[in-house]
Amino acid sequence: MTQDRQWMRAGEDDVRPPTDLRTDIPHPARMYDYFLGGKDNFPADREAAERALAISPEFRTGAQANRGFLQRAVRQVTGQGVRQFLDIGTGIPTAGSTHQIAAEVSPDVRVAYLDNDPIVLVHGRALLAGAGRGTATVIHADLREPEKILANAEVREVLDFDQPIALMLVAILHFVADDQDPVGIVRRLVDALPSGSRLVLSHATGDFATPEQVKQARALYSNSAAPLVPRSREQVAAFFEGLELEEPGLVTPPLWRPDAPLKEGDDRAPGWAAVGIKP
Repeated sequence: MTQDRQWMRAGEDDVRPPTDLRTDIPHPARMYDYFLGGKDNFPADREAAERALAISPEFRTGAQANRGFLQRAVRQVTGQGVRQFLDIGTGIPTAGSTHQIAAEVSPDVRVAYLDNDPIVLVHGRALLAGAGRGTATVIHADLREPEKILANAEVREVLDFDQPIALMLVAILHFVADDQDPVGIVRRLVDALPSGSRLVLSHATGDFATPEQVKQARALYSNSAAPLVPRSREQVAAFFEGLELEEPGLVTPPLWRPDAPLKEGDDRAPGWAAVGIKP
């Protein structure tokens, strides 16, 4: 692996759409992009996102809180010496994504972005093409197939599994159903990482919503490319079993090492977040 590669090799022919993008079906990655104010989404995504906002405006504030948590966590772990990131379910790499934040701290970072939405592959590779310092790539892969991720040649080209890696699972596991064994998926990924690696994870919750709001949200996402499975604080804590939690532990995303004054209701934001260290 070379030290001075571009963020993506300009001119690669794999920036072309690999499959039918199915723009007629809402996709969580594109809905998330819409919640963040992005433009890489389609009418079906925008319509579904607006229906979600009609259920609760916290879909947008929750997305923004998750993005803020990601940025603070990336700065934290990069500042602690971690130079590699395995970012799964990344969504479309818009401003303030993992590679940009990490490179502000250290220019020699390596980032492997993975997502199962073909449009993320197309847009991500186009956005990352061009000059830059460090190494990054965008790979089409599915979180529900951890063994394939770990064996992926592109992942292995970018990341050195003998050195600490930050596994980024930000706002993605609530799209994995219980019968797909999300805890087992996380365990298999973490087990493959060396000592000193980090798990950076956030997850939607219904702990602060009414039962009717949770029911409506799950019904809405049942018509998208992935289900929505909010989980309790206790259920989210299970993903960190065997890891040492960084302070302040498992909290709502705005409360994780805030860099701005907190607002009323931040302690009841619709999610849980933490960073765990592998012994």
